[in-house]
Amino acid sequence: MTYTIYHSTRFVYQQEVGFSHNLIRLQPRNTVIQEVKSFDFTIEPIVAEIETYNDFFGNHLHHLLIREPHTELKVVAHSKVEMNRTALEALAENRRKASSLTYAQVQEKMLFLTPENIEAKQFVLKSPLLSIASVEIMNYALVSIKAERSLYEGILEFIRRIYTDFAFVSGFSDLSTPVETVFAEKKGVCQDFAHFALTALRGIGLAVRYVSGYIETIPPEGSEKLFGTDASHAWISVFFPGFGWFDFDPTNNMETSDQHILLGYGRDYGDISPMQGVVSGSGSSHLGVMVDVTRE
Repeated sequence: MTYTIYHSTRFVYQQEVGFSHNLIRLQPRNTVIQEVKSFDFTIEPIVAEIETYNDFFGNHLHHLLIREPHTELKVVAHSKVEMNRTALEALAENRRKASSLTYAQVQEKMLFLTPENIEAKQFVLKSPLLSIASVEIMNYALVSIKAERSLYEGILEFIRRIYTDFAFVSGFSDLSTPVETVFAEKKGVCQDFAHFALTALRGIGLAVRYVSGYIETIPPEGSEKLFGTDASHAWISVFFPGFGWFDFDPTNNMETSDQHILLGYGRDYGDISPMQGVVSGSGSSHLGVMVDVTRE
């Protein structure tokens, strides 16, 4: 199974920008499950310098420097990603085995200082965009996650409750909206639900990563899929000592499947934002994003 991904980002500036530095994270990762067959992007205006490297978490990152004055910046990325059916089947079997671990057993196993546990422990700590979980948020998670219950089953119930209790409302929040507000209002978008789940599960001692990527959307039966109607997506990944990382999608109440294409991961959205930049200029800017995910 192969997906082609089109991701266009366009900034329009109120005033002319003298120059800009930009960090681009639009190249998907190679994993056991997915292989990037091709990736390229175009940039307008002309880039004076470009540097490619991997960040601390292993995500692909491009640093762009634009020196010429401009009022618009447009970055269009094209990716082709192939999913490995055999690896997906092996993952399903590993999920089944990991479901035997209780929450208490996971906490006990995390006390051992294995290389995998040590690396995972950084995802238990507070991250830049997220505050420490309140008692109310931790209690929300503990309704589903019990000491002697399968942790895997508890997380499935936890994300099902997020899906049921929270409403998907675009425009309600931005990156400065506290998780406590999302929890109190019970609404937001996929980034908010991932941040809430991260905060709650880290609050009870679990190692959890923020995952950014794409999900294939399927139009209603009889309708044609319109180009550009997809969007970036976010979900979470939970560490099970001895088994590795398993991904859960609170927005869609599901384990990740062959419809999820991983872009990268970090402690929160700030580590894997598709574009970050600094400009020399004044005035406001307008952002437009268009994404299309197509199965070949």
